[in-house]
Amino acid sequence: MDVDAFIAAHQEEWNRLNSLVRRRGKLSGPEADELVKLYREVSTHLAIVRSSAPDPVLVGKLSSLVARARSVVSGTRDPGWNDVLWFLTVGFPATVYRNRYWWLGVAAAFVIAAVAVAWWVEATPAVQATIGAPEEIRQLVEHEFEDYYSAHPAGSFATQVWINNAWVAAACLALGIFLGIPVIYILGVNVMNIAVAAGLMASAGRLDVFFGLITPHGLLELTVVLVAAGAGLRLGWTVIDPGSSTRAEALAQAGRAAVGMAVGLAGVLLISGIIEGFVTPSPLPTWGRVGVGVLAEVAFLTYVWVFGRRAVAAGEVGDLEESLRGSTLPAAA
Repeated sequence: MDVDAFIAAHQEEWNRLNSLVRRRGKLSGPEADELVKLYREVSTHLAIVRSSAPDPVLVGKLSSLVARARSVVSGTRDPGWNDVLWFLTVGFPATVYRNRYWWLGVAAAFVIAAVAVAWWVEATPAVQATIGAPEEIRQLVEHEFEDYYSAHPAGSFATQVWINNAWVAAACLALGIFLGIPVIYILGVNVMNIAVAAGLMASAGRLDVFFGLITPHGLLELTVVLVAAGAGLRLGWTVIDPGSSTRAEALAQAGRAAVGMAVGLAGVLLISGIIEGFVTPSPLPTWGRVGVGVLAEVAFLTYVWVFGRRAVAAGEVGDLEESLRGSTLPAAA
């Protein structure tokens, strides 16, 4: 093919398409139709050049023109505040609500296990002896447990707590794919940490101090960890039973939902971190500090139930739009 002759024959069309692309958003109806027509023709020209006379300069020029024309013809996605609003009012609460049976079940098991272990520690001096020497336990229950929340500047402490808890939640979500086994381990560690402290405080008659310090931030913080654990276990179950979808498709959807949930839960953990850094060690009376924690917990659960139930009833699953995730073919059960 004579490249120079080909350029001379079609240069006018390329110039016209370039002109229309530059005027994007200001095209009349006939001009928009012309742009689509020229886009198809120039795409054909590019294919011809690539196959018959792959001149690098001409290929580069036409590739750039076709790419710019394609963005005008098909439109480009412009993420903005609408996406943030959708995530906060639809995507995130829908995902949490759809997983409610998983994390409510995990919460029930967590509470039962924690109460059992705390009672065991409180009622069994031999168990306490394996935890620490009597003087070490006395220091813990009389000073260290309470001092922990005021030993560091509130701002840096809140940040440290937020980062640590965000990692725990993210680990529950990400590691759930390994059949949920790492999630169960993480939950077990958290049960032991809370239950042992509660049992030791109870044995010293300071259970009121324990709940006065744990409740303000702990209600919301533990709820987030349990929600993440429930989602992680559901992800692990998806590996075993993907349902009517293929295993790859089911895991892709569950994985996308887990990523979105991780972002949302990180925001909730920021709130609990602020409470732990500024409210828990504050001079507020115990009822005031506990009231803040209860209010934050009720607000989160109400938010999930109101927005999440409404979104799920409308058919939302907390996944990306089909245009972003791609269509999937139905699979036989």
